[in-house]
Amino acid sequence: MLQVPPLPDVRLGPSWRVGTGSHGRRFRDLRADGEGGAVEARVERCAWGRLRDAYPVGLRDLEVRVGPCAAGALADLLAELREALADADPLSRRVVFAVPVDDPGRIAAAESAGFWRVVDIDLDEVEHTLLTWEPAWATRIDPGLDRVPGA
Repeated sequence: MLQVPPLPDVRLGPSWRVGTGSHGRRFRDLRADGEGGAVEARVERCAWGRLRDAYPVGLRDLEVRVGPCAAGALADLLAELREALADADPLSRRVVFAVPVDDPGRIAAAESAGFWRVVDIDLDEVEHTLLTWEPAWATRIDPGLDRVPGA
């Protein structure tokens, strides 16, 4: 069995008031109040949660699920969470957000927060678009890709 690391402590910036609901070693429910209103969210390790078989999951990948809210509040929260999660777990390669494909408003909000579309998957019998955000160190390209080692 995989040894999924525990979830780091998530701390949002000063413009957010955060309350923690249910939580365990690999998930945490949050209620965040910001300028766009209150938003309920869950952060969990993908290798432990519902996405564990959806794509080639990394042990430190994190999924963010956000309840119904205004598009502006969603974009603000996702942008804040991606930075907070990168700070809390610098070894995490990606933050994932799954959106039903028939919800272009949430997809656009995620894209405006720096996430990009990766793949469509079936999840709980509903087709979802997986959007991800990855830190710069994970997306950096080796400038010597045209160089043959030892040549």
